[in-house]
Amino acid sequence: MSEKPTIVLVHGAFADAASWAPVTLNLLEAGYTVHVPPVFNRSLIGDSAYIRSFVEQIEGPVILAGHSYGGAVITVAGAADNVVGLVYVAGYALDEGESLGQLQGGFPDSELAANLVYSPYPIEGADPGTDVSVKIDAFPSVFAAGVPEDTARVLAVSQRPLAAVAFGETAPTAAWKTKPGWGIVSSADRTINPDVERFGYQRAGLRRVIEIDAPHLVMQSNPDEVAKFITDAIDELA
Repeated sequence: MSEKPTIVLVHGAFADAASWAPVTLNLLEAGYTVHVPPVFNRSLIGDSAYIRSFVEQIEGPVILAGHSYGGAVITVAGAADNVVGLVYVAGYALDEGESLGQLQGGFPDSELAANLVYSPYPIEGADPGTDVSVKIDAFPSVFAAGVPEDTARVLAVSQRPLAAVAFGETAPTAAWKTKPGWGIVSSADRTINPDVERFGYQRAGLRRVIEIDAPHLVMQSNPDEVAKFITDAIDELA
């Protein structure tokens, strides 16, 4: 591949584009074109459709990197013709016809499961939906371990919830079946059981998988390693 791909970083649940900030800066300073679009966290199908539409408006090849729930999103959105590779960062590599709940259900719960909050929100003309978020007092240790305390406190009160419906929706496609992929396991993850990450990556037959002794927000705690992993994947494509 002669043309350097654009890098699109996809954030996960309970976070926003700022969760990628240290990696984003690293990649920008290295001369890459980077986009970090919002994920609305309303439904797997809707979020994936939005990211796919965003990607399809980019000229040239794109490499998608998805963190956490963002891994499920790129699994579906990565079917876009101009996507040339997928990078999973402590993420869910769903199979076609599989939901987040089904994948997680095959493994012991992480600490996250006991620290979730369920809140109704209005949907015009329909029954109320349910937002899922992380208990504010548990957020720093469960979700943002390894992040400076003051930063974790800010992230805890500014998290972007995930609609409960997203846990049960099944992936209509699995882009890793036709696109090359790479994966990072956060071996000290307290949000996703690391075995969920390992299983998904192995099943997907990713080209290369590394383990980093890092918490869930590995992009915050180990940004240089994450950025290098993404650029190494680009070099392998070349």
